[in-house]
Amino acid sequence: MLECFLVSLKLGLTSFGGPVAHLGYFRETYVERGKWLSEKRFAELLALTQFLPGPASSQLGAAIGYERAGWLGGLAAWFGFTLPSALAMIAFAVGMGSIQDWFGVGWLHGLKLAAIAVVAVALLGMRKGLCPRWPEMILAIVALVVLRVLPELWIQPVVILMGGVLGGVVFHKEEAGSQAEQSRHVHQAKKEGLPLRGLVVISLVMAAMIIVPLLVQGGRDAQATGGLFRAGALVFGGGHVVLPLLESSTVDTGMVTKDTFLAGYGAAQAVPGPLFTFGGFLGAAIGVFGNAWVGGAVGIVAIFLPGMLLLAAGLPVWNRLKEFAWARAGVRGANATVVGLLAAALLGMLTSANVGGLLDGIWIFLLALAIYFKWLPVWLLVIMAAVLGGLIV
Repeated sequence: MLECFLVSLKLGLTSFGGPVAHLGYFRETYVERGKWLSEKRFAELLALTQFLPGPASSQLGAAIGYERAGWLGGLAAWFGFTLPSALAMIAFAVGMGSIQDWFGVGWLHGLKLAAIAVVAVALLGMRKGLCPRWPEMILAIVALVVLRVLPELWIQPVVILMGGVLGGVVFHKEEAGSQAEQSRHVHQAKKEGLPLRGLVVISLVMAAMIIVPLLVQGGRDAQATGGLFRAGALVFGGGHVVLPLLESSTVDTGMVTKDTFLAGYGAAQAVPGPLFTFGGFLGAAIGVFGNAWVGGAVGIVAIFLPGMLLLAAGLPVWNRLKEFAWARAGVRGANATVVGLLAAALLGMLTSANVGGLLDGIWIFLLALAIYFKWLPVWLLVIMAAVLGGLIV
């Protein structure tokens, strides 16, 4: 558990670039360097967290911690990854002032380029491990095209689902293997049955998502907490997707001003770790229960809790289902589409991060080389990129 906390704490201090970049940091730390889990299991957990509402990168980190040390490891991994960003965002709300006024914008540009390099190397490694043949490559390419043509947020889980269905058809015969092996898997899964506790928890959380909005129409504190809870419960994919729901529940209700909201959102881009800690900033800015630090803590718990409860309930269910050949074949297809999803995200980063010119291209290329060949630790390269950005840009 302590190992999970310390490793994730370092990630929480150095994982700049948002939820897409976090995938690259996680893969380099947990798959490449730490060998905590295989490439296939990493993509399997990634696909699962894309289906669940809440902060996708935080859920993935917690799931990896669970793989390492059970649920205490999962809790420690979430806490370590979230703590630095949460403290920074609450402190900013209390009165740190504008980060950009202190440090300028050049260092942010350097961090963006470092994040792009991290994602590019992650895409290369995942392509090799999860799309070794043409059937998987075709699924990844189709996913990439669909996500670029239809960039709506709800398309991502649909694409992964369709990849799983196609994978179940295309790869079922290979995954079935010998009749004896398949019989052993199915017999074990049937013998143990599905974990009923997990199904009950999923049902209760889904019911709470429907009931809570009806119960928070009273006091300001309850309304703020309920708004943050709804944002965490109803947003798939995490990251920037949560912005509209948070704005409607805080700015539109008059709890914070538009300027305060945008200032906090800008600060969230400048700190490492999950973007969902923006909920801590809002809780502190609103002063839930009369205190900024208490409000920040409430905001963090409210926005993270729904997704984490669903993850805790869903992982045991999935771990049982995967014993069937059709489920493993579906995962192969879903994993291939995850590669396409990451490729689409990388293209989106290149087009939306104000990247341009020969200098930026060379910078990204050199950073990617350094990461790929492990010339320096990734966290050190990220810091170097920020310093150089502040000096050059």
